[in-house]
Amino acid sequence: MLASTLRAARTTLTKRLATTQAVVLEEVGKLSLRDIDVSEPFTADDVRIDIKSVGICGSDVHYYKHGVIGPFVVNQPMILGHEASGVVAEVGANVTHLAVGDRVCMEPGVPDPTSAESRLGMYNLCRKLRFWATPPYARNLLDDPAWAAGHGCLRPSVVHPANYTFKLPDNVSLDEGAMVEPLAVGMHASTMAEIRPGDVCAVVGAGPIGFLTALSALAAGCSKVYLSDLSPAKLAVAESLAPGKIVGVDAAGDVAAEISAATGGWGADVVVECSGSAPGAMLVPFLGCPGAKAVFVGCPPDCALPIGELQVREMRVLTVFRYAHVYAKAIAMLESGLIDVKPIITNHWDFADSVAAFDFSCDPPDDVIKSVIHLP
Repeated sequence: MLASTLRAARTTLTKRLATTQAVVLEEVGKLSLRDIDVSEPFTADDVRIDIKSVGICGSDVHYYKHGVIGPFVVNQPMILGHEASGVVAEVGANVTHLAVGDRVCMEPGVPDPTSAESRLGMYNLCRKLRFWATPPYARNLLDDPAWAAGHGCLRPSVVHPANYTFKLPDNVSLDEGAMVEPLAVGMHASTMAEIRPGDVCAVVGAGPIGFLTALSALAAGCSKVYLSDLSPAKLAVAESLAPGKIVGVDAAGDVAAEISAATGGWGADVVVECSGSAPGAMLVPFLGCPGAKAVFVGCPPDCALPIGELQVREMRVLTVFRYAHVYAKAIAMLESGLIDVKPIITNHWDFADSVAAFDFSCDPPDDVIKSVIHLP
């Protein structure tokens, strides 16, 4: 018994002192692929995962370009990446639902289970939540050097709680597994909106989240989704995902007039803002029908939202922060084929070319939807 305890202690110490190659945001505008020490304990409830596929998210790019998103400020070198899949390489003693060799994806946010938010079921709002590639928000975490960096998963191996690690079905690829994270955002938005069969949805912004929100809305029961964007190329891709059900609307024109005309002057039952832009947010009230739900997924800068337009329609305003309780359902949607994320993965990069992949993603061509980095 003593020998096994000592072996376990040595294993934990090795994990805590491990040096790994990773994609490191050194400071605003400076990215490196280099060795970095990562403090990462391994417990009986954890698994170690060899990372295989990582999607580049708009938040990763935003931290690279600006170093801050809302209250989350990068103040020291931080490993990027939070949309990931991989293969289980080691399991803790208490883990029974996963085995070495399992293909998995990981929910990147790990809350404090004792927090008030977690006990109420809103664990995504936990102020002590530790989220890959996101600087801590809670003061007690900012003061904890082990978590001050908020390291992400763009590295060969990670340790993660087994409870937030999900086995992938045989017919879901590792690349698709990396897309479960952004898909969860779209599914959470659709769940919050309580979409009913036959509803019409308007989605503002045809980035990856806009695409996946549109697909989630259709899967939830919407009869049609009007997706607006300034890029005709993105709208063409969107329409090809669900011909006749996703309708592209050129945001250079009068989006409100076009959606009004298409719905007989009524408007959309659900409006979801995914652009994260001030013009996109200000457009939302004009797209909804009386009693519509307005769901804000993007994080736009402060803007003068036309509250009066919301009021005269009695639109219900909902806000989304990541997701909760949808990962398993998102995987089930991929397994069933009701949602297909493969068409949104447009570009592939080797781990060695990660810096170039991020530079490319800072100003990509219009036909680029999602880039995925592959680790050996």
